[in-house]
Amino acid sequence: MDLRKTLVTFSLVCLISGLTSQQAYGQNCGCSPDLCCSQYGYCGTGDQYCGTGCRSGPCYSSTPSTPTPSGGSSVADIVSDSFFNGIIGQADASCAGKSFYTRQAFLDAAKSYPQFAAGSADDSKREIAAFFAHVTHETGHFCYVEEIDGASKDYCDESNTQYPCAPNKGYYGRGPIQISWNYNYGPAGKDIGFDGLNSPETVANDPVVSFKTAFWFWMNNVHSVIGQGFGATIRAINGAIECNGGNSGAVQARVKYYTDYCNQLGISPGDNLTC
Repeated sequence: MDLRKTLVTFSLVCLISGLTSQQAYGQNCGCSPDLCCSQYGYCGTGDQYCGTGCRSGPCYSSTPSTPTPSGGSSVADIVSDSFFNGIIGQADASCAGKSFYTRQAFLDAAKSYPQFAAGSADDSKREIAAFFAHVTHETGHFCYVEEIDGASKDYCDESNTQYPCAPNKGYYGRGPIQISWNYNYGPAGKDIGFDGLNSPETVANDPVVSFKTAFWFWMNNVHSVIGQGFGATIRAINGAIECNGGNSGAVQARVKYYTDYCNQLGISPGDNLTC
């Protein structure tokens, strides 16, 4: 091969490599500062990355809008002050979550997840009812920011070498969905933009980040099964721990919250409520 052909080949390789690094840095983001994190969790530049739904980076719109379901009502319309306060209002005044969780923090976090509750009007309300049913059960009506006695429990999966546990750090349940384990804190932090492995306590210190971890878990593990009924969302969150007779009391508690919230939002809860 002569020198000219060698240079042309080298240039093409560099061009392709450059495009690859710019357009598909990695799923679920963790982008370099000059790249946008798209609504689907990829790094890159251009309209499909920095336009509608852009999560972070040099997005075209510095303030993403609150998700709007296809039925016309926004998440903010559905999760009204009265709806949110009706939940947290049942928490005791001494609860740590009473002064930590706010409706505004929820709405600010929701802006980064435009696909949340983005179906038809009824489907959107069912997803919101399901989300808050699980949050209510996990946190005791927004009472708990951290898992009870969580610091005494070992949530380190040492076999996970991609997201290794940091010394003296606890990956117990924190936040509205009580995210736990290093293999959740690591990728959640990378996607959201905090050091989940070295600073897991951020989830209990920053209410917007806290809600974002709940959305991150929901969109990655629960959102895809919402159409199968509420029971499928229980299985996606706690699997055999509660389903198939694992803890029928917890299942029924979640279902009760869900049906109550569906009633408040004026929709039927649908079928397949238990797992």
